[in-house]
Amino acid sequence: MKKNNITDMTTGSPAKHILIFALPMLIGNIFQQVYNLADSIIVGQYVGPDAFGAIGATSSITFLFFALCNGVGNGGGIVTSQFFGAHDDDNVKKCIINTGLIMLIVPILIGAIAFITAPSLLLLLDTPAEFLSDATLYVRYMSCGLLFVSMYNYLSSVLRALGDSKSPLYFLIFSTIVNVVLDILFVCVIPMGVRGAALATLLSQLLSVLTCSIYAYARNPYFRFRKSDFQITASMIYKVVRLGVPMSMQFSLIAISTMALQRVVNSFGPTVATAFTTTNRIEQLIHQPYMTLGAALSTFSGQNYGAKKIERVYTGYKTGAMIMVAISSVLIVVMQCFGRPIASLFINASEHPEIIDLAAKGLRITSVFYMGLGMIYVIRGTLTGIGDALFQLINGIVEVIGRFTVPVLMTTYLGFGDAGIWLSSGAVWVLSAFTAWLRYRSYFYKKILLASYVMSVDKKPFGLKHFLTRSV
Repeated sequence: MKKNNITDMTTGSPAKHILIFALPMLIGNIFQQVYNLADSIIVGQYVGPDAFGAIGATSSITFLFFALCNGVGNGGGIVTSQFFGAHDDDNVKKCIINTGLIMLIVPILIGAIAFITAPSLLLLLDTPAEFLSDATLYVRYMSCGLLFVSMYNYLSSVLRALGDSKSPLYFLIFSTIVNVVLDILFVCVIPMGVRGAALATLLSQLLSVLTCSIYAYARNPYFRFRKSDFQITASMIYKVVRLGVPMSMQFSLIAISTMALQRVVNSFGPTVATAFTTTNRIEQLIHQPYMTLGAALSTFSGQNYGAKKIERVYTGYKTGAMIMVAISSVLIVVMQCFGRPIASLFINASEHPEIIDLAAKGLRITSVFYMGLGMIYVIRGTLTGIGDALFQLINGIVEVIGRFTVPVLMTTYLGFGDAGIWLSSGAVWVLSAFTAWLRYRSYFYKKILLASYVMSVDKKPFGLKHFLTRSV
């Protein structure tokens, strides 16, 4: 089989594979955030801070519904990477088909629920009255596009599982440009306000999934199916669901925890809520290098675990941790020095200086904790790649507990006031990173890595003596 744009990561330099694989994905994720941020920047500058705050007030809710869908797609991508690493081409195709069926059904059901429950959920979060009407409208438009964004993320996950991180980037860049053009058209030229921003995003999402689907069929041999490949089997669905459902639960629990934090934020009023929306939008960009590093580690670990090359999984983990430290060091300096001008991109600083000052303070606080945030993604990527389904649930539960307790503790009982909102975010990152490290030690290090060393004591360079001279 001729395999275009496919990378086998079971041989060659781990660092080279991880960096080369992650770079196009990072560019793509940044474009995806530009795709999302275009709504916020254009609405914030041309409609006003209330409309900007309304879009921000929906982020935890839309994240919840996206999470319920995307976890299954990501689980299918991991299973695909393991079959690919084992050179089992037939099961690669069957996994793509079985996961694709799930991804057609689940987003439609979840989208219908989101459309119906949007007003109730916004009221539950104590959304300021100034935001409520526009926020409800925005959530309902996003629920209509849930199928499109879920299918695009699923296709991207499968392409990455096969070692192709470049192709999704090209279509994402194109759809991002379309989204920005449509935002300008529907918000600035035709003054449709929040409705125009939502419509621009919806049309761009549709374009991204259509172009990615056509390309995958035309250029990637794993997407050209024979009649015999169309087998919906309980065993394959179980493999996907076994990984995907815990991932969905983890993402959903994180979304619920974010909703809990949003409720605390909303209790401080529109000014703090808008400042928090500003920092939240900026930190969506901050997450991107960590997310792409984690995704690269997930594919790398999945392929090598499928090929039974456990020592390469460990090497990838160490390499990822070193890359994360370098990224964090740069980002900390940027946020400490340039937080205020970056925040000014979203809100007019001369008209609303109090919002910009508060957002800049928030960025300075949270940037101190970036290494904790990065470590979550490094460990998550490694454990997800080797199929640790339980970790997803553990990580989600820890974050929920943290988000429900730490913000109230910081803002009320410890007397930090509004600064406690951003302090609590950093504290939860550190807590999650620590529990992720404990899971790594107990699951991968003890159950898999040590077992591999014991079985390989006579092999070089990965024998027992070699292990005893290294640290984890």
